Amino acid sequence: MHIPDGFISVPVAVGTGLVSVAGLALALGQARKSLGVESAPILGLTTAFVFAAQMINFPVTGGTSGHLLGGTLAAIILGSPWGAMLCIATVLIIQAVLFADGGITALGANIFNMAIISVWVGWGLSQTIRRMLTGRMGLVVSAGIAAGISVVVASVACGIELSMSGTASPQVVLPAMTGVHILIGVGEGLITSGVLSYLASVRPDLLPKDQGRIRGWLVPVVSIFLVAGVLSLFASTWPDGLDSVAEKLQFDKLAENVRVSLPTPFADYTFPGLDKIGTSIAGIIGSTLCFAVAFGIAKVIKGAES
Repeated sequence: MHIPDGFISVPVAVGTGLVSVAGLALALGQARKSLGVESAPILGLTTAFVFAAQMINFPVTGGTSGHLLGGTLAAIILGSPWGAMLCIATVLIIQAVLFADGGITALGANIFNMAIISVWVGWGLSQTIRRMLTGRMGLVVSAGIAAGISVVVASVACGIELSMSGTASPQVVLPAMTGVHILIGVGEGLITSGVLSYLASVRPDLLPKDQGRIRGWLVPVVSIFLVAGVLSLFASTWPDGLDSVAEKLQFDKLAENVRVSLPTPFADYTFPGLDKIGTSIAGIIGSTLCFAVAFGIAKVIKGAES
């Protein structure tokens, strides 16, 4: 759902950018209160995992693929939608700047859709459903349902931005975006439930109620590197939901009209001249950068609090 340069108008880009900056400023302040003392490693690991997982596009239908957004997953692992906003925004900024995934001019819109709307819809729904479903199963089921719905709501926001920009009429783009992202949302829900079920079984210390000092780094770090460096090689090459809609509605060429010249050494998640191994290297580098930046943010905001 990463909007590229050229898909949205200047007013929409500026408006969503201002909202996103304000939202992230608020998140930085609130995260000081909501993130625990040992939050830096967990925020770093969660951010690195979301980056790695977003490299893996899974096939949906009709030549279309989808990938994890991760907003709900991050919010539940961190026990804080504020921390999740910082997590997803960090991923999106690194993707846009270094990997040419998502436009620089559309960065505000992408943060608004995926780091604000998706996170808060997923968090709010999961907490509401958990009042009716308790225990580990309640955690897994509520997270899966909330994550799936959060993707659909974020896609509606994206469709509205496209229609406000004059890119496509709302009568056409909204049903198209919603329809394909309902299917992608199913995948999001299954992945979110699966990851949380795994963590609840083998690494409960990474979940909010059990968080204390992390017992060990080996398993989460190896898991992240396996996802980024190995599983990413098997990602679907089909266009994702937004790209597929753009092709069908014939506004995909708009991305060619806007070129923002920034050095993107790992464009398309590759390392120049290394073919498949280049994807693995790019994934590991990106995950490491995401960990380092998120770890640093957590240290800074907790240090400012003290």
